[in-house]
Amino acid sequence: MNILLVLFGKLLSTISRFFNLGSGSTWPGHLALLINKNFIKDLLKNSKIKVILVTGTNGKTTTGKLIQTVLEKSGKKVFQNASGANLLNGIASSLLLHSSILDKINYDYAIFEIDENILPFILKEITPDYLILLNLFRDQLDRYGEVNTITKKWQKALSKLSKNTTLILNADDPQIASLRRHLEGVNIKFFGIDSKNNTEKTQHASDSIYCPNCGEKLTYISTYFSHLGDWICKKCHNKHPQETFTSSPFYPLSGVYNQYNTNAAVLLAQALGFDKEKITASLKGFKPAFGRQEILDIEGKKAQIFLSKNPTSFNESLRTIASLNAKTILIVLNDRIPDGRDVSWIWDVEFENYVDSFEHIIISGERCYDMALRIKYANSLKNQKIAIGQFNNLTIEDDLRKTIKISLSKIDTKQTLYILPTYSAMLEVRKILTNKKIL
Repeated sequence: MNILLVLFGKLLSTISRFFNLGSGSTWPGHLALLINKNFIKDLLKNSKIKVILVTGTNGKTTTGKLIQTVLEKSGKKVFQNASGANLLNGIASSLLLHSSILDKINYDYAIFEIDENILPFILKEITPDYLILLNLFRDQLDRYGEVNTITKKWQKALSKLSKNTTLILNADDPQIASLRRHLEGVNIKFFGIDSKNNTEKTQHASDSIYCPNCGEKLTYISTYFSHLGDWICKKCHNKHPQETFTSSPFYPLSGVYNQYNTNAAVLLAQALGFDKEKITASLKGFKPAFGRQEILDIEGKKAQIFLSKNPTSFNESLRTIASLNAKTILIVLNDRIPDGRDVSWIWDVEFENYVDSFEHIIISGERCYDMALRIKYANSLKNQKIAIGQFNNLTIEDDLRKTIKISLSKIDTKQTLYILPTYSAMLEVRKILTNKKIL
């Protein structure tokens, strides 16, 4: 049966790509699972492929691509599921599309980025060789609930983890690091970043400042962003793990958050036995995944996309583009299912710290007027003498194609347009700029 499912799935994907209806990265797996609920297990059962799972709120796609780059530069055959195809149907599709017509998988490694809410279900289907847990931030509360809701689901799922799985945890995230409890016999490695990134205070958008063990408020020795840092609970003595990998030999992307992604990938590469020189050479040839600091050339001008889908990622995008001396930015806010219907999270973004840095702020998307109101309030709070309606550097346009033209017209050929979209908005922006649909 699986041979027929593989053949039909490949045909369906080819048709989808031919007519530019998407990449065919979800529907083949969806249909395969409808017909055979054990499709994933069956394909992996007789395969020697090593499976790497990557999950967390932010950084999944970038971390997976960093790992893929190191492995491929070392001569390994690797595939990764398409970004956004991170549910069971996306995993099934990825396996299907990389199988031979005899449903054999002739690859050395498979890297799957996993939606954080789906991890417990994935672990019932797949026993990974390596599992990377990056972070947990508030994201799409209408779908997932609070951070501790996800943590409890993960803790239960990890309690059944195979001793053959190596677990790689973010030591700087208290919720992630504390998952080590009750995991006797599991090989656990920790990553973080260097304390020189200390911001000296927790941000307004901090999501997890209470001890996951006893509920006491944590004490931070250093804070890097949001609730990530060097932490300790003075009540139950739960604390930041001491043996933590914090220094990659090279960082290919800007931003503190990408230091985390890189360190996680490098720690995994080291666990696989790759040496420092090989890892460094691979990272220097790294090209970002679409929408993750990806740079596009548009009629002699450049546009760089920073996916910004929740308060923490938005704050870090703003911090990064401010350090790059950005002058013109385009913000695109949608409220579709992949973005979360509730957009009240934009009031937790620290626009007040950056609104003076930009010469032009252009806003679009389905909820452009909500974002415009937020920016105008940020400006009036930052500049107390300026009334909300007198912010002259703001442009609002709900037609995204028209907005992109307006935005590009405001920069010279030597300048860069920095685009900060939510997830579905990022897909729309790329389709307009490249005339290609992603999913």
